[in-house]
Amino acid sequence: MTENPIKHRTHVFPIRVYYEDTDMGGVVYHANYLKFIERARSEYVRQLGNDQNAMRDAGIVWVVRRIEADYLAAAKFDDELTVETWVVSISGVRLSMGQVIKRGEVEIFRATVTAVCMNAQGKPMRLPAEIRALM
Repeated sequence: MTENPIKHRTHVFPIRVYYEDTDMGGVVYHANYLKFIERARSEYVRQLGNDQNAMRDAGIVWVVRRIEADYLAAAKFDDELTVETWVVSISGVRLSMGQVIKRGEVEIFRATVTAVCMNAQGKPMRLPAEIRALM
């Protein structure tokens, strides 16, 4: 996982672990970490000014192409977590974002997510210039 070279561009999103997020033992079910980081990415791009509804109306959607994830420690019922998100790299066709879930200062999950844009016909397309500029 790539470290965040630009700390001031890091978005921080709070999460509280609810009972519905956990298994019978009160530990967060592994797939829910992906939900947590998805919510954080959505809020980050919204904060940057990327209107995903307008993109969809224009026939452009974000699609996750790859996720590389490391589960470092368990989150549990009622934990207060934060998800940090930042841009690792952006090219004409790909956006890679780094994400860390923390409980206090302890990292419990790390991921690198690579997304691409698809057109209305489901074909990959170049990232629009205005989106690259926002990132």
